[in-house]
Amino acid sequence: MTSTVQSPDTVPDALREQVHGAARRARTAAGDLALATRAEKDAALHAMADALVTRTPEILAANAEDVDAARESGMTEALVDRLNLTAERVASVADGLRSVAGLADPAGEVVRGSVLPNGVQLHQVRVPLGVVGIVYEGRPNVTVDAAGLTLKSGNATLLRGSSSAERSNTALVTILRETLAAQGLPADSVQLLPCHDRASVTHLITARGLVDIVIPRGGAGLIQAVVQQATVPAIETGVGNCHVFVDASADLDMALRLLVNSKARRPSVCNAAETFLVHRDVAAEFVPKAVSALAEAGVTVHGDGPVQQLGGPGVVAATEGDWDTEYLALDIAGRVVDSFGDALEHIADHGSGHTEAIVTSDVRSARLFTSRVDAAAVMVNASTAFTDGGEFGMGAEIGISTQKLHARGPMGLTELTSTKWVAHGDGQVRGGS
Repeated sequence: MTSTVQSPDTVPDALREQVHGAARRARTAAGDLALATRAEKDAALHAMADALVTRTPEILAANAEDVDAARESGMTEALVDRLNLTAERVASVADGLRSVAGLADPAGEVVRGSVLPNGVQLHQVRVPLGVVGIVYEGRPNVTVDAAGLTLKSGNATLLRGSSSAERSNTALVTILRETLAAQGLPADSVQLLPCHDRASVTHLITARGLVDIVIPRGGAGLIQAVVQQATVPAIETGVGNCHVFVDASADLDMALRLLVNSKARRPSVCNAAETFLVHRDVAAEFVPKAVSALAEAGVTVHGDGPVQQLGGPGVVAATEGDWDTEYLALDIAGRVVDSFGDALEHIADHGSGHTEAIVTSDVRSARLFTSRVDAAAVMVNASTAFTDGGEFGMGAEIGISTQKLHARGPMGLTELTSTKWVAHGDGQVRGGS
């Protein structure tokens, strides 16, 4: 998907009406969902999960066509990995739906309440956002995660995936919609928008009054284009230039395990580490081991001068651009820093506000790192891979917000709600001027 968003004035009327028509149907569906009970929504989620598993061959056949076309077009293997579905991955997203069904329904939760001096009973209650637009690139698992989370939280969703995943997304949404209808819930709770013309993105993100919020998931170009050009409220998500800092007091065996897991477990996702920083006091011992272990995992290190010197000929010389690169591939930048403060400064200059990790045995260093680093998630002696809605007990996630309003970090059910104030009186009127 290109990061360019087309001006609304240049978009064909037919496409505008197609997107706006879907949004109007979604508003109607959202109104119906607001009346659905938790039992009804949970039954639908379980039925959706069962249908995905039963119809896995159909899903995989559609996905295989997408993967073949992607490879023929020259897509990198890291992005193909994001696109690729297997029976295990389908089972995993189905399990995600079941996990969401097991979570408490946030809609209707009383956040706080009181009785005013005049006897009016006041409550702040969680309510669905309404219509949620999702713009995403090449990750068909997002289709299912988004549908499940929005359904459970009482929202309708408009999905605008990329053309690279068109067949996969169509198969998935068809199954989900058929299942919803069979369960007596509105099929228009989940709709797939056209994906071959970027103008459909334009009219989704500018459909103010029809769409309540839009969430982009993808590369930096897509996210910035949506956030900057949307007139619908947007949440910035996903770009993960994540760091692992090996402090002077670190257990180096632990640091090695955490670094390799943070980078190589699944390099194409946003919580993968893209840079490691090593305190100079342990660099001579740690860097050679790190370069060797990363090489065994297929990772190429782009290092500064000291990392090149200590790591050997397999290290590629890092450029200034490497410090700001989200590789999403088997590459990582490495730098030796002179002090704890230099590590903090590097992260402040180059981090994306996603996830930052420190490996240390010093309690004070851990405390300073967690308080000083400005990120949605901070790990102490743990892999960056843990920044994930499923790992955080959310069942799944709609995205990982790297901004501060209205949500930050992995976004689950609660983050897909707003609140309203409800006041109950028995005839009280307000006095005074």
